[in-house]
Amino acid sequence: MGASAFQIGMKKIHVIQGEHYVTSDPDVVLTTILGSCVAVCLRDVANGIGGMNHFLLPEGPSDGTGESRRYGAFAMELLINDVLKMGGMRRNLEGKLFGGARMSSGLTDIGAKNAAFAEQFMADEGIDVVSRSLGGFEARRIQYWPILGKAQQRTVSNAREVARLDEAPKLTSKIFTKDEGSLELF
Repeated sequence: MGASAFQIGMKKIHVIQGEHYVTSDPDVVLTTILGSCVAVCLRDVANGIGGMNHFLLPEGPSDGTGESRRYGAFAMELLINDVLKMGGMRRNLEGKLFGGARMSSGLTDIGAKNAAFAEQFMADEGIDVVSRSLGGFEARRIQYWPILGKAQQRTVSNAREVARLDEAPKLTSKIFTKDEGSLELF
């Protein structure tokens, strides 16, 4: 890939669980690490505005607190509304979906529920999903250039560290994982 977060002048912004970020700055690359969580990368293809969210569960309380930001429905509304507030047009929106891995062998496959929620939400809202990498058994490290609409995915070999990230999102900047494999989505 020609673009890299490490190019001179690029601003790397890490989006942790329960957060979202929207920008019109062409020098910004958004990053996140996903296990069973899902990130939706959304942009207005005509107006140069885009962003990313990172949610933990498909649905939960919508009371406007920080806790509700961890749930898909609320996280999606925040992301879409902020793109529109910055001048984006709903008819120009496109999305890319990542995450939803099965990170443990427990009875509930939260990753699959998150992935299904994201797919259904985008369909219900009439937002075109131009690429997706959902499910599977591996964690992912995502880089997204919202103005260009380019995304890069790398699998993360140390799933234990990703599970720890899911439990303690504030530790994100302190945990380092080894990347294995790479996939570009255009």
